[in-house]
Amino acid sequence: MEHKKYTLKDITLYFLKLGTWGFGGPVALVGYMHRDLVEQKAWLTEEEYKEGLALAQLAPGPLAAQLGIYIGFVHYGLLGATLTGLAFVLPSFIMVVLLGMVYQLYSGLSWMRDVFYGVGAAVIGIISISAYKLTLKSVGKLHLSAIKANWLLWMFYLVAIAITVITEQEQILLFIGCGLIYMVVKVPPMWFKKPNAMSIFLVTGFGFWNYSKDTLTEIGLFFLKAGAFVFGSGLAIVPFLHSGVVNEYHWLNESQFVDAVAVAMITPGPVVITVGFIGYLVNGFPGAGVAALATFLPCFLFTVVLAPSFKKIAKNASIKAFVDGITAAVIGALVGSVIVIATRSIVDIPTSLLAVATGISLIYIKRLQEPHLIAIAALLGILIKYI
Repeated sequence: MEHKKYTLKDITLYFLKLGTWGFGGPVALVGYMHRDLVEQKAWLTEEEYKEGLALAQLAPGPLAAQLGIYIGFVHYGLLGATLTGLAFVLPSFIMVVLLGMVYQLYSGLSWMRDVFYGVGAAVIGIISISAYKLTLKSVGKLHLSAIKANWLLWMFYLVAIAITVITEQEQILLFIGCGLIYMVVKVPPMWFKKPNAMSIFLVTGFGFWNYSKDTLTEIGLFFLKAGAFVFGSGLAIVPFLHSGVVNEYHWLNESQFVDAVAVAMITPGPVVITVGFIGYLVNGFPGAGVAALATFLPCFLFTVVLAPSFKKIAKNASIKAFVDGITAAVIGALVGSVIVIATRSIVDIPTSLLAVATGISLIYIKRLQEPHLIAIAALLGILIKYI
């Protein structure tokens, strides 16, 4: 039996901390997991991390949460997946419910957009550094010989960046296509060489308890659909939520929806946790609970169902090439997401300077952690807006 470098308690506590202090959305969060669990603690191998990232992107639902669930599953099975998933999501869920209570009391969060002016810029700096590190690890080094050696992966990477920037969504068919092309070019599987063989496909005053049972059912079905059919990072789910929450069901108006997105961006953990805030505004705490459960349940089920077979077949040379091709496109899509988010957060010279200063600080000031930078940026944002 393989010796485990960490206990179930260790990995659960790690994700509890990451869910409490991990700012920056999916790009930053998957970067933190790589830095902490692969580079620093060496709890996971590079191969295990890449397999988890590829599986997380192939299955629907929030990317960072899926990767966390997979990491819990690697050595501790269903129990590990359940505990890491809950530990990762619970802190931010509690935070958005508390913010929902404040929102109900004071009828809006105009101050939050002022805070986000600075926080959004700092987030760009944080996720840019994370995306850069993931590029070096998963696609290749930035020198001519390495680029020539991995030219096809770099092509997938650049195409994924372009398509993500243009469409503002991650494209699942692109990821699968890149994986299949790289597999066929590098290590063609037996079924491809022999067409007749059978092919295998991977395919209260706060409104705390004020709720309507009918609306609760609608919330459950809508957010279950969001969790089951939206692929990629938190960025991908926002347009889907907007079309349903604002346009179809009219649960929130435009201003309230913007506030909900702002809440997700300034709280740690997965960006998709905004569903808890939306659910609370619509139907109190029961609405928040149902919205969060319905959104995260599909990705949990997909991950634990696919993970056992995915881990076994990932040792196959053809499948490894398939994973490499997907991973290059995935990282490209994440970089594309950084660019899209930056166009919305970097709005003037002060925010540009904040983003650059955050990135430089992460590189050169080792003791300065992401939560510290977020807090500093929030204060600077308020000062800049009111001076």
